[in-house]
Amino acid sequence: MKVWALSFILIYTLQSANAQDFPRRNIDFDLFVQELFGQQEDENIPYEDFYETLFQYYQRPLDLNTATSEELASLFILSRPQIASLQKYKQENGKLISIYELQAIPDFDLVTIYKLVAFVRVDDAGLNSDQRPLWQRVIGEDNNALILRYERTLQQRRGYTSGEGSRYLGSPDKVLLRYRNSHTRDYSLGITAEKDAGEQFTWRPGTRQYGFDFYTAHLQLYNKGKFKTIAIGDYQLQIGQGLLLSSGYSVGKGSETITTISRANLGIRPYSSVLEYAYFRGAAATYTLGRINVTGFYSNKRVDANVQVQQDSLATNSEDFFTGIQTTGFHRTANELANKGGAREQLFGTNISYLSRNNSLQIGITGLGTHYSSAIRKAGAPYQQFEFGGKSNFNLGTNYSYTWQNVFVFGETAVSKSGGVGSVNGLIANLSNKVELAMLYRYYGRSFHTSYGGAFGEGSRNINEQGFYTGIKLKPFAKWELTAYYDRFRFPWLRYRVDAPSYGNEYLLRLYFKPNRQTSLYAQFRTESKGLNAPNNDTKIDYVAQALRRNYLLYYEFAPTKTVQLKSRVQFSSFEHNAAPTTGYLIAQDINFDFNRIRLSTRYAIFDTDNYDTRQYTFERDVLGAFSIPAFSGKGTRLYLLVQLSPLRDLDFWVKYGFMHYRNQDSVGSGLDTIEGARRSDVKAQVRYRF
Repeated sequence: MKVWALSFILIYTLQSANAQDFPRRNIDFDLFVQELFGQQEDENIPYEDFYETLFQYYQRPLDLNTATSEELASLFILSRPQIASLQKYKQENGKLISIYELQAIPDFDLVTIYKLVAFVRVDDAGLNSDQRPLWQRVIGEDNNALILRYERTLQQRRGYTSGEGSRYLGSPDKVLLRYRNSHTRDYSLGITAEKDAGEQFTWRPGTRQYGFDFYTAHLQLYNKGKFKTIAIGDYQLQIGQGLLLSSGYSVGKGSETITTISRANLGIRPYSSVLEYAYFRGAAATYTLGRINVTGFYSNKRVDANVQVQQDSLATNSEDFFTGIQTTGFHRTANELANKGGAREQLFGTNISYLSRNNSLQIGITGLGTHYSSAIRKAGAPYQQFEFGGKSNFNLGTNYSYTWQNVFVFGETAVSKSGGVGSVNGLIANLSNKVELAMLYRYYGRSFHTSYGGAFGEGSRNINEQGFYTGIKLKPFAKWELTAYYDRFRFPWLRYRVDAPSYGNEYLLRLYFKPNRQTSLYAQFRTESKGLNAPNNDTKIDYVAQALRRNYLLYYEFAPTKTVQLKSRVQFSSFEHNAAPTTGYLIAQDINFDFNRIRLSTRYAIFDTDNYDTRQYTFERDVLGAFSIPAFSGKGTRLYLLVQLSPLRDLDFWVKYGFMHYRNQDSVGSGLDTIEGARRSDVKAQVRYRF
C-alpha cells in the first residue's frame, strides 16, 4: 500500500506539478484568518490573541508526523473525523515522507489541503534530535526575533489638551517591544513590553509604574523526561471545551461552521499577547504517567479594580470590595491609574486526563479554586441578582471526547460553588466525502460562575444561556463549498439592557468558489434576531422587543500575476428594532504588490451608515503580528498604505499610514478621544531583527 501510494504521488507530482503544487508562498495568511472569523463584529472575542497563536503556527509549522490530534484541531482547518483519518493512515502506512502524500488520505480534498499546507510540514528529524544544552539551542535557533513597534494618531485628541478636568497623563505614542524564541516541542521563551497611547513611561513603584505600562514574560519547556510541559511566568490554559479554563483561543460563530464549535485540549500554552487580563502568572506543569496526564497550576497576579471601603452602621468594622475586574488595560488618566492592580487574584487547581491507547477516547476531571483579596459585590441591578459575589469560588468539572469511525463526540460539564451547573456537548460527523455535520447543545445556569470560561455560546460569558447549534458544510463539486449554520438560544434570566427573559436565533449561509489558485469568490448572508429593551419607550417599565440584524457580504480575489493581487469587497447591513429599519454599507478595493524584498498593500474604501447599529467591520492588513478589524460608522472614506521592506535577510521594516475622512461631521470620536475636525490619520512603524 505504501509503495503504491508513493509511486502514484511521485508520478502525479512530476506530471502535474503546476496543477497540484502546494507552495506556502501562495497561501494568503490574512485571507485565511479573515474567512475563519467570518463576521467580525463580536467585540468580546480576543482576536489579537487568536491571531498571535495562529501566526506562531504559520511561522513554525507543525510536523505532521509528530503533531498531536489536539494540535491539529487547534488550526481550525481539519475536522475531527479528518484528523482521525490522518492518524489512521499513518498507523497503517507509517510516517509521511512528503507533503504531497496528503492527497492520498481519505476525506481530504484540495480546498482543505491548500489551507493546511501553510501550517504543517513533513520532517524526518527526531523529536529531540538536537541534544545540545538548552542555552546552546536557544542561541542557535532560527525562530528567534526582536520586534519594536510604534503607533500614533497624528491629530490631537481632547485628552492631550491643557485645561481643567480629567486628562491623559502620558504621551500619545504607543510602543511595543517583543522578543520571542521558540522551537516546536522543545521550548518557548519570550518577553513583551507595551505602553498604550496616553499612558506614562515612567518609573514610580508607588503607583506600580515601571517604565512600560505592561510586561509579560514566559519560559516553557516541553518533553523533559516525564514532564510533558513545564511553564514559568505567564501562561494560558486550554482544557476540555473551555468551560472552566479557556485561553481565549476561540473564534465564535463564523463562516467556518464545523471545526470551530469544539475546543482543542491544548493544556498549557505560553502567553505573549498584550491583553492585560486573559492570562495566568505563576507556574504550571504536566506530568505523564503512562496514559494519564496530570496538570497542576498556580497563578498569583494583580487585576485592575476600583476597590472601595464599606463600613457598618456603627463604623466599627469595614470591608473592602469592588464591583468587577476592569479589562480594558488602559492606565491613561488619574482614575485609571488609581485602579491599576487594585485587587489580587489567586487561582490554583489540577486536571487529570486519560488518553486511550488508540487515541480515540479522552476523559478528564478538573478542580479549580479562585480567591480575591477583596470581595466582589455587584451594583445590585436586577440582572445582576445571580452574579458571583464574595472572595472565593470553586469549580469541579469533567470533560470527554470520543472518535468512532467518522463521528466525533465531545463535551464538558461543571459545577460552581453556588451550585450552578454548566454543560456543553456536541458531535461532528463526516457523513460522506462531500457532507460534514456539526451539532452542539449548551446549558449555562444563571448562577453558574467561572472566571476564565470561554466555551461555545452566544453570550460573552458562560452564564444564563441555553442553546442548540447546527452547522453543515457541503462540497458538491471540487471547486465549490457551501457552509451554513442555524443557532437558536434563550436567556432564562435578565441581561444587561434586556429587562426580561429573552430568546433569539441566528443563521448564516456562505457559498465559496475557487476555480483556480489565482481566483476565489464567496457570497455570505447572516441574520440575527435577539431580544433587547425597546428604544424610545414612553412607558415607565422597559419592555423587550426583538432586534433584527441582517448582513450581506460579497468578496472577490484575483491574482493576475505573482506580483499583483486584487481584492474587492462589498458589504451591506440593516438593523430593525421596534422602529423603521436603518442601513449601512461599505465598498473596499485592495491592490497588493509583491516585489520580493518590497511589498505594498493598499486599500480605498467608502462607507455610509445611518447609525452605530449598522456599523461595518472589515479586516485590514497590518504590520507583522498585529491584527486590525476597525469599525466604520457614519459617512466617509478610508485609505491605507502598508509597506514592507526586507533590505537584509534577517531585517524587516513595516510602515503603515491610514487616513479616515468623515462627511458631515465636525469631530471624530467621543470623550477624551475626540478629535476636532473631520479627519483622522494614523501611522504605525515596525522593525524586526532575526538573530
